[in-house]
Formats: sequence, structure tokens, C-alpha cells
Amino acid sequence: MDQTKWEKAKAFHGHACPGLAIGFRVCDAVIEKMGVRESSDEELVCITENDACGVDAIQALMSCTFGKGNLIFRDTGKHAYTFINRSSGKTMRFYFKAKGEGQGREQFQEYILNAPVDELFDFKDVNVQAPELARKFPSLICEVCGESAGEHRIRIQQGKEVCLDCYLEYSRVL
Repeated sequence: MDQTKWEKAKAFHGHACPGLAIGFRVCDAVIEKMGVRESSDEELVCITENDACGVDAIQALMSCTFGKGNLIFRDTGKHAYTFINRSSGKTMRFYFKAKGEGQGREQFQEYILNAPVDELFDFKDVNVQAPELARKFPSLICEVCGESAGEHRIRIQQGKEVCLDCYLEYSRVL
């Protein structure tokens, strides 16, 4: 285990836990199985299927972040992560399959940190298109609350430009 990287992930997240260990080890698996390193810009994309602790390790170690637009959240509640290498076109999904039944929290964390990645994850090549590169949008002022929001998040309501917080959704669908 690379102790320096573990300390970097812990510092970013704030503490050590089994969830952070999962994210730490998925980074190891991505490096091993896809032959990639930390993303300097948007060349590596991660689609995370959860918003748990492990995502912090991915942000800290692989530099896939919401701010750069190369971390996408797809809420399935699974410890699954799909990585897309824009340079090579390779896409791979990593599903955490290990179970911690009968182990205490620290025991399970140590197991995750030290077990072979093939024991921890199921891997499969997937056919997923990379999202378009992040775009910059002008900000518009909501005509109800006065706060600015990105143009792509503004809606027209009764002839006014309004933010999503002020927009009153209309639906007749049950």
C-alpha cells in the first residue's frame, strides 16, 4: 500500500474509514487495469454510482472532480465506478464486491487496504460515451430572488428568467 497516497486521501476526506478505503483501492484498480494516472484535466472521467466516502479518494488521487466536470454522479446507491479514458477510449466499470460480515470496522478497512484488487472488485469493459467536455455558461440573474445562476439552469416562467429554486414545476402527470 502506498502510505503517501493513503495519507493524501485521508487528509482530503478528514478521517480513515472503510468507505475511503474502497475509493482508495478503486484508484489502485484503475491504475492497474486501465494503465492511467491522475487526471491533469478532463482526460479521465469517473461516473460514480454513489455519494459515499470513497468518492473523496477518487477526487484526491485521480483528480476527477465535480468542478472540472470529470466526476459524474449517477445515483444507484452501489459501490460502482465507471472510468473513461478519453485518450484511449477505454471504459471500465469497477464494482466493489467484497463483504465485511463478521468483521469489525477497522478489520474490514485493513482487509480492503491489503487484499488483491481482483478479490475486492468485479471489472468489466462497458460501452459508455464520454460526456462532452465541461462548458462555461454565462450567469443570469433570477428575476424573482435576484441571485445569479448559470444560463443552462435558468427557466422561463410567466415571461421571467427564474432560477431552479424559484421555478414552480408544472406537471399533470400522476
